[in-house]
Amino acid sequence: MSAPKLPELDPALFDAAQSARAWPFEEARKLVRRLERSGRREALFETGYGPSGLPHIGTFGEVMRTTMVRTAFRLLTRDEIPTRLLCFSDDMDGMRKIPDTVPDPEALRPYLQFPLSRVPNPFGDDYLSFAHHNNAMLRRFLDHFGFDYEFASATDYYTSGRFDEKLVEAARRYDDIMKVMLPTLGAERQATYSPFLPISPQTGRVLYVPMRAVDAEKGTVTFKDEDGTEITLPVTGGNVKLQWKPDFGMRWAALGVDFEMFGKDHQTNAPIYDRICEILGEPAPDHYVYELFLDADGQKISKSKGNGITIDEWLGYASPESLALYMFQKPRAAKRLHFDVIPRAVDEYYAFVAAYRRQNADELLENPAFHIHAGHPPMEEVPISFALLMNLVSAANAEDKSVLWGFISRYVPGATPQNHPELDRLAGYAVKYFEDFVKPTKVFRAPTDEEARAFAALSDALADHVGSTDAEELQNLVYEIGKTHDFPELRDWFKSLYQVLLGQDQGPRFGSFIALYGVVQTRELIAAALKGELLKANPEG
Repeated sequence: MSAPKLPELDPALFDAAQSARAWPFEEARKLVRRLERSGRREALFETGYGPSGLPHIGTFGEVMRTTMVRTAFRLLTRDEIPTRLLCFSDDMDGMRKIPDTVPDPEALRPYLQFPLSRVPNPFGDDYLSFAHHNNAMLRRFLDHFGFDYEFASATDYYTSGRFDEKLVEAARRYDDIMKVMLPTLGAERQATYSPFLPISPQTGRVLYVPMRAVDAEKGTVTFKDEDGTEITLPVTGGNVKLQWKPDFGMRWAALGVDFEMFGKDHQTNAPIYDRICEILGEPAPDHYVYELFLDADGQKISKSKGNGITIDEWLGYASPESLALYMFQKPRAAKRLHFDVIPRAVDEYYAFVAAYRRQNADELLENPAFHIHAGHPPMEEVPISFALLMNLVSAANAEDKSVLWGFISRYVPGATPQNHPELDRLAGYAVKYFEDFVKPTKVFRAPTDEEARAFAALSDALADHVGSTDAEELQNLVYEIGKTHDFPELRDWFKSLYQVLLGQDQGPRFGSFIALYGVVQTRELIAAALKGELLKANPEG
C-alpha cells in the first residue's frame, strides 16, 4: 500500500524543492536519479530494528528521518511515484545474551540462542514472545507519531517463503558469498564460518556451525546438530536464517529496497551488505549513515543496557514534535540523548513553527517544522517558552499546571486551557520536568551586600509598575538597575538574579519572567531572598 497523497501544498514548494538544501532533499534527489536509471515506478524505503531489547529513541530516529527523506522524495516527484516504508524487525536472530532490562534475567537463560520470536515473553503481558512484545512497543511508538509504514517480521518472512527465492540463490552462490565474507574474519572464525545458520530441529536453537555440504541444486545444507547427528535441511521455509551481514544484503535483494539509513557502527560493513545484494542479482540500495546517539556519559546507547531515554520517558516530559526536531537536526553529528536536551528541543520546535508563518517557499523547505509535519505545521501560537514556564513553576511552587494558569491568563488575556490546548500541554510538561530534574539541582545563595542593594533598588523601581505585563519595559528597567550598581559586567547582575532568586546559574529573559510571574509577586520573591527565606529550599546535605 502506498502512502496517502500529500495534503494540498503551495505549488511554489514543488518548484523550490528542486534546489532545497536541507539534508532530506539532498538524499531524496539521489533516490530520484536512482529510479530514473532503473526505470522502477515505486520507491521502497526500509528501516531495520533488532528486538533484542526494549526499543529506544535512537531506533525510532531511523523511522522519523527516513520519513523525512520519503516526504522530500514525494515533493520532488510531485507525489507521482508510489512510495512504501517497511519497518523490518530482525526477530529471528538468536538471543546471544540476556538483556539487562528484563524483569527476571535468569528465567531466560534456558533460551539463549533461541530465535527471539521463540523466547518466552518475560514482561507478563499477553504477547506470545519476547520479540512479539518488543515489536509491539515499536509499533505503538510509530503509531503514536502517525507514521505511514508497514511492519515486517523476519520470522514471518523466512517461514512464509518470502525469502525462499533469494535463499536458494544464496545456496547457488555460496562460494561467491564466502569469498566476500572470509577476508573479513579472523583465522579461527574462518574455519567454522557459514553464512547459513540452521535452526536445530532438536533444540530449536540458532546454530553457529560449519556446513558439511551445501547442495546448490537441491537448495539444502548439511551440518552436525548439537548432539553430533548429521542433518540435512532445505534453506527455505524458515529452516535456516542468514548471518546478519549476508542477511542485510539478501533482504535488500529479496525486497527490492531502494533506500535504508543506518548508524555509523554499520558503515564499515555497508560494502559487504552491498556486495551480497549484488551477488544475489539486485542493485544495492542508496544509504544514509547517521552518527550514534550517546548517553549522559558519552557512551553509545544500547538497547540491551537500556542506558538511553526510553520512548515513554521523553513523551512524559515533552511532545513528540520536540523529539522529531532532535532527530532532524545534524544527523551526522554525534549527540547526547539525555534528559537535559529536552527543554532546548521543546523551545526550538515552537520557535521554528512560529517562523514558518513568515517565510517564503525556499525558507520553508529549510525549516525543520516542514519536515516534522510534511508541510503542515500547527498554527497555534505558544506565547510562553518552556524554560519560562519552568521558572514560573519554581517561583510559584506549583505542583499542578492549574496553578500556572492563574499567571498565564493574566499574561495572555483571555487565555484558557480550552482555547490554548498546546500551551496547556506545555504547562503540564513543565511541572513534571521541573519536579524531576530541575528542583533537585537548585541551590539558592544569599546575595552579597552590593547585590542586596541592587535587589532592593529593583523592588523599589518595580513599585511603579504594578500590573504591567510589558516584558520589554520591565527588561529595560532591570537593565537600568544593573547599570547603576557596581557589577564588573552586566551579565554578572543577571547571573546574581538567577542564582539568588531562582537557584540556578542561567535563566529566562528576566523582564519576561517578571511580566509572567507578576510585579507584586516578583517583589515578594526579592523580599524573601533578602530575608534568607529562599535558602531553606536548598537540598539537604
